[in-house]
Amino acid sequence: MAGPAPAWSSRLAIQLVRGLPGTLHLHRRTVRALGLRKVNQIVFRENSPTIRGMINQVKRLLSVETEEMYKARLQAEAQHLAQRPPIVVNHSPPSPSAS
Repeated sequence: MAGPAPAWSSRLAIQLVRGLPGTLHLHRRTVRALGLRKVNQIVFRENSPTIRGMINQVKRLLSVETEEMYKARLQAEAQHLAQRPPIVVNHSPPSPSAS
């Protein structure tokens, strides 16, 4: 997400998308303070100036979206993965026709 989150969103979905080895100790502590421990872990935090400042400090390690965007994305993925009726293809050889 580029820039601040919309004012109407009360919660943010924050995902750690990069590993922490090789980063500054301060950045590791900031990510830990956000509640993130593992790559691809998602936490929900209130949309406050404090949290947005922490996100801004380590923005290259995170993916941030509003709670509404997160729920819409999950719903779209679920629809995409929903089972569709099977496609039946008949590969049997043609039967000899009686003339």
